[in-house]
Amino acid sequence: MMRLPHFTYLSPCTVREAAELLAGSSGGAMLIAGGTDLLPNMKRRQQVPHTLIGLRRVAELRQIANGSGLTIGAGVTLTDLVRDTRVRASYGALWQAASQVATPHLRNMGTLGGNLCLDTRCNYYDQNYEWRKAIAFCMKKDGQTCWVATGSPKCLAVSSTDTAPALLALGARVTLVSADATRQVAASDLYQNDGIHYLTRQPNEILTAVHIPRMDGWRSVYWKLRRRGSFDFPVLSVAAAAQIAADGTVEAARIILGAVASRPIDAAAAATAIVGHRLTDDVIAHAAERAAQPAKPMDNTDFDLTWRKRVTKDVVTYALRELRGDDVREWRRKLSKQIL
Repeated sequence: MMRLPHFTYLSPCTVREAAELLAGSSGGAMLIAGGTDLLPNMKRRQQVPHTLIGLRRVAELRQIANGSGLTIGAGVTLTDLVRDTRVRASYGALWQAASQVATPHLRNMGTLGGNLCLDTRCNYYDQNYEWRKAIAFCMKKDGQTCWVATGSPKCLAVSSTDTAPALLALGARVTLVSADATRQVAASDLYQNDGIHYLTRQPNEILTAVHIPRMDGWRSVYWKLRRRGSFDFPVLSVAAAAQIAADGTVEAARIILGAVASRPIDAAAAATAIVGHRLTDDVIAHAAERAAQPAKPMDNTDFDLTWRKRVTKDVVTYALRELRGDDVREWRRKLSKQIL
């Protein structure tokens, strides 16, 4: 049995109090909300904070508010996100992404902020301590070598968050709060392509809210490839959003790929390929070809990497056809093992 290491648990009631505790921790504290990823990591000694700062009692993090768009507290559970009719009606990609995270039990505990800050994953990293010790550990924790590509100067662990690609496609922004300042950045600027330093959030900052603009005239979808119909992390995901005119012409678009790098990847060339056109089969096929080009999956997750690269084109095709209004329920059932 893998047991948790010893730690001190603090339970603030406000964001301000949590930020001050984090600032005074000398770098040895971590934030915990649902704990669905952090606690297993601690059992495997991947992360060993001496202090956990719990956010479950911070009520302001659990609010969803209308405004010029929608503001969602980072402490909102994935279950509550899925149940919110505003999210389902106006932000389909986010609703579909949250619906496919893990299992109902984990969605009951897991939060939007936790999923956005999800640790990167790798077959050589997500193992127990003894297994990792047997290979002299890896670059991401306690070692010097990235076993995915031994000559790589940086860690190649994969971004496996479901909600991040969706929020990038929706043009979302996030609020980061420290004891000294508050700043807001584009969700796309929260990530960088490094398996260890995958977040630009500073150690003393708390992600407190997500802001999604009004999406009048936009449609958005999220597709997830995994072996099983629940629980599994994505080995490829596609979030697509498009502003479509009454005559079917695409006026603006974003296509984001997940689980093919250490951060969500913006397939900007593919999005550009559909702007100014109707989503005909030929336009979709051309965009899907361009979307597959920046996808560079590595051999550190489930399924063969060459197949994951090749199938990117197919999954982008399904996503764009859903944006067009096609009935894709059978394709979704075959690919994602479920119908949303």
